[in-house]
Amino acid sequence: MTKYIKEKNIDDATIFEIASALKEGQLVVFPTDTVYGIGTNAYDSNACLRIYEVKGRPMHKPLLVLISDISMLKEMVEFINPIEQKLIDTFWPGPLTIKFKKKEGILPSIISAGDNYVRVRLVNEGLIHKLIQIAGVPIVAPSANLSGSLTGTKIKNIVNELGSQVDYILDCGDIKSDTVSTIVQVEEGKISVIREGKIKKEEIEKIVKK
Repeated sequence: MTKYIKEKNIDDATIFEIASALKEGQLVVFPTDTVYGIGTNAYDSNACLRIYEVKGRPMHKPLLVLISDISMLKEMVEFINPIEQKLIDTFWPGPLTIKFKKKEGILPSIISAGDNYVRVRLVNEGLIHKLIQIAGVPIVAPSANLSGSLTGTKIKNIVNELGSQVDYILDCGDIKSDTVSTIVQVEEGKISVIREGKIKKEEIEKIVKK
């Protein structure tokens, strides 16, 4: 049965309970720094598969990973090139997702939808930061909605779509903006904008020219 928790009832004990649930591979709906996400332990392949099943997400679409500090990134990726480091220094923490070459044998392949990359964003404030920090593992967090429907910003819609399919829903009210994170990849010294979101292409291109 889904455990529904309103923001006013999310105390320290609840945060520890939910962080433990995430680490164990349970599915939790929570607000991120952009929209509501549906999250679980990024190292747990079965839990990640359940995310795909619950959302009805096509298996060719990779999952985004949230981290609470750079040490988590270094455990997952082969290297950080100079342009990636510039992006990190400029835009992290924040709504920029960077596509890195991942280390072999660390993350389940299902996260990457068959390629050799992992899409990562750093958060360092709010409830989601506390959850990741306490769980001690990176968290996959696609938006909390059925695939093809409106992005997860309205808690009523989220409950209607996912309410019986997840283990926890953290109700922190509606989110005003439905703008998602920007996704980029650095290849051969050039930045490709895969998806434009809160951070605009022009802002990103300035970093390369510096």
